[in-house]
Amino acid sequence: MPQDQTHPQAGRDRLVIDQLLKGEPTDNHLVELARLHIRYKGFPGAREIQQDLKLLFQQWGLSEEMLFARTRQIHWDNKAYSHLRQGEEVEDWS
Repeated sequence: MPQDQTHPQAGRDRLVIDQLLKGEPTDNHLVELARLHIRYKGFPGAREIQQDLKLLFQQWGLSEEMLFARTRQIHWDNKAYSHLRQGEEVEDWS
């Protein structure tokens, strides 16, 4: 049986998850949950992080499909990470 791996971003992600567990599902929180869910889905390790992500889905009454639908709209409305862009010109790399 393969040994669990440690994700290189686990320390930083743990801090984000701890904040999410304390809060309500704002747009920024939903975007962070989706990002971390994608990062850790199927990852062979980080079991505690994966459990906490599942807990957030339960607490916020979300399925993966619901989360992705909501975060697609948040990105479409250009509200994702807007707290990081305040006063900055947004570059489009597409």
